[in-house]
Amino acid sequence: MGSDETSGGGEPGNQRPHVCVVACGGTIASEPGDDGAAPAKTGADLVSAVPGVETYATVSAREVCSQPGFDVRWRDVFATAAAAREAVEEGADGIVVTHGTDTLADTAYALDVLTDLPAPVVVTGAQRRLDEPSSDVPANLTLAVRAAADDRFARGVHVAFDDELHAGRDVVKGHSNALSTMTSPASAPVATFTRAASDLVREPRRRVMVDPLCGPEGPIDPSDPTAAADRVPEVPVVHSGTGATAAGIERALAADVGGIVIEGTGLGNATAAIGDAVAEAVEEVPVVVAGRPAGPTEPVYGTPGGAVTLADHGVVFAGNLPAAKARVGLALGLAAGVGREDLPRVFGRS
Repeated sequence: MGSDETSGGGEPGNQRPHVCVVACGGTIASEPGDDGAAPAKTGADLVSAVPGVETYATVSAREVCSQPGFDVRWRDVFATAAAAREAVEEGADGIVVTHGTDTLADTAYALDVLTDLPAPVVVTGAQRRLDEPSSDVPANLTLAVRAAADDRFARGVHVAFDDELHAGRDVVKGHSNALSTMTSPASAPVATFTRAASDLVREPRRRVMVDPLCGPEGPIDPSDPTAAADRVPEVPVVHSGTGATAAGIERALAADVGGIVIEGTGLGNATAAIGDAVAEAVEEVPVVVAGRPAGPTEPVYGTPGGAVTLADHGVVFAGNLPAAKARVGLALGLAAGVGREDLPRVFGRS
């Protein structure tokens, strides 16, 4: 990944933590252009633009990619995991990942199931560029560095946004434009921050790593991002709603996908047409069912598409993960060779 560009360092004897910013693009790094805004700033540019971060840590930066949040690739996710691990091995006390908000929650969850580092890993981004009025870049980057410099948050991956710290597993982007976009609708923030202090609200849920469940081909190795990405199968999300038919499942099976996620309604229910199609689909690929809008999945209702019937067909329920994250969990579980009998454990189910 190359050497870091370092800012700060303090006077001799200063024991400020070393935080490494792993830059991935996004609005936080974007600049305006004739063809629309696009990522252009490096991690070092961001650190230089927000000198207040040096109050909390010695900060370095390294580049992984410069992608908009809506076009992050699996190889970018694995490269980010590898860069974070490499930085910690080289002495970083904490990691900040700067990322586009559109898929920030997906990447935070992916890093949470892929990485097990003895240092805080904090993902952040922005809704407004540095050049825009009321930019949230300075506040969010400073918040992320503060959290990454705090070893209370060394357990799992977190997301820092708008004075709150969320667990990577639980956070979602809740609004397309609002500065307070990151929320944990099925739980609560892990911590809240003021100018001078932080308040620990709750402990994160138990983490689930995919490597301990991996198949005979061995765990995913992020140090070769392209090879790791090649192991990830296609996993489409099929939406259930008023009048939804089996067409989405039929197209998925015809495309030879690795698995299917059903975005059900309520506690994890679907239309009768989808329920009937699931009965056949589970014979070919794993099927995971998520509910909506937020909260747990639970088999309560019968009828052909009810969750009781889907459970009888052999689906795996996603717990309180939304469909987008269930897709990430299933894809990474399959990439790691997790067998069908262990797939429920990926979603926190014994």
